[in-house]
Amino acid sequence: MRKYILAVALLAICPLLFAQQALNNDSVIKLVKAGLSEDLIVSTINGSAGTYDTSAEGLIALKQAGVSDKVVTAIVLKGTAPSAAQAAPATASGLPAGIDEVGVYYKDKTGAWAPLLPEIVNFKSGGVMKSFMTNGIVKGDLNGHISGVHAKNSGTFPVVFAVYVPEGTAITEYQLLRLRPNSDSREFRSVTGGVMHVSGGATRDSLEFHSDKIAPRLYQITLQASTGKGEYGLLPPGATGSSNLGSSGKIYSISVTE
Repeated sequence: MRKYILAVALLAICPLLFAQQALNNDSVIKLVKAGLSEDLIVSTINGSAGTYDTSAEGLIALKQAGVSDKVVTAIVLKGTAPSAAQAAPATASGLPAGIDEVGVYYKDKTGAWAPLLPEIVNFKSGGVMKSFMTNGIVKGDLNGHISGVHAKNSGTFPVVFAVYVPEGTAITEYQLLRLRPNSDSREFRSVTGGVMHVSGGATRDSLEFHSDKIAPRLYQITLQASTGKGEYGLLPPGATGSSNLGSSGKIYSISVTE
């Protein structure tokens, strides 16, 4: 009974203990190492200010430290840009209302820009021996797996994205992907390092897209009805991190219903 009361007390006060200081990846790892429960850590992340490294390298480091997928997802949804160099300047001129930091946005039903929530994507790479059993996947092919049949965001055609890229990044480094739903997940097949000069099954789910520059480092992409309803994702550059089995990153996804 005393243990139960202590657990409830910790659940109530832990977010308050961290409310005055910003959390980061190292802070979360310390909470995990201390043996706190997933729910308590997620509650602390949601209730506290935080500056997180949600780059592919940062997410991989969290997994290697024993942080669960549930906690990693909370970090991604709460996370900010991984570095000051990638952050959008707070006083940047010419940016539409609602767009204030690096990321992907979409026009909602009111015509306003809304952030497209990222999701965790787990990767595994094809290999020579594996190619005989996976429809010709060869070394360098990349297979992405996202939990859940549908994205958290949804929209209807035409779907209009705004991609605010980090300093020094080109819009052509992003990949637009068609996600293929399974019983409890979505998957795609692409290639490491982009899709240029690649042919065959590796590019099966990669879609060509046209972008219009509407502000400094801000590009607009429009999905028309001819693309077909379904699940789509924008994979940012560097999201794959390592092509080794078990690497992870983030993808900006949307479910297009009609």
